Amino acid sequence: MNAQVQQIYRFPVKGLSPEPLNSAALTPGAGLPEDRRFTLAYGLTTGAKRGFFQLTSEEKLAQLSLTYDDAEPRLTIQRQGRQVVSADPSDQTGRILLNQFFAGFLAGSPRGTPSFQESTAEDRSEALPESISIINLASVRDFERVARASVDPIRFRGNILIGGLRPWEEFSWLGKELALGAARLKITERTARCAATNVNPDTAQRDMNIPLTLRKGFGHMDMGVYAEVAVAGTVKVGDSVTLASETPARS
Repeated sequence: MNAQVQQIYRFPVKGLSPEPLNSAALTPGAGLPEDRRFTLAYGLTTGAKRGFFQLTSEEKLAQLSLTYDDAEPRLTIQRQGRQVVSADPSDQTGRILLNQFFAGFLAGSPRGTPSFQESTAEDRSEALPESISIINLASVRDFERVARASVDPIRFRGNILIGGLRPWEEFSWLGKELALGAARLKITERTARCAATNVNPDTAQRDMNIPLTLRKGFGHMDMGVYAEVAVAGTVKVGDSVTLASETPARS
């Protein structure tokens, strides 16, 4: 392969916009640092099924952008380029401010008043924090050919975006390891796509049916793969990507 890491993203709040990174230190047993660290839980009555606000049901979340300083810590949220709230998400007062904002922003949702929370161990399993999402940019380009429309790769909410591959080459990696910089990632499964990808990250409008187009055009509903960190190391934008092993996929 003559492939490189083109972009690295983390999603500090599940369902909200990503933050671009120049590098990320990866550790076995963990996902990208600070990825899906926080959630917006449903505010339904006691006993109701737990869930999280996300683009699948609340496309207006795409109107928001954010920055997260994990050293301070401070989460700052913008809407249409203007700051709407900035607070310490680990502090009770900060969470009150964040809850007040999201209560107003998502007012009237049938899922109740959102509760801004730090992910618990149970939440993290659903938010996939132990997995790293990898997107092959050539596959996105091939999808554009079939869809006859431009598609922002951000729709697929990947952590590591790779260029220089053949379209759909990533599906042949299952059970194998990739070397990215000093780190090694084991590819575990293909990523099935849901209706969240139908939301345009620029306009916050549902303007495509990506799962349906994938099924009709390619016979599946997958884009990208999930990986687990096998060997610790720092991954940087521009790092080369190579296959590190030929371990057969588990049945």
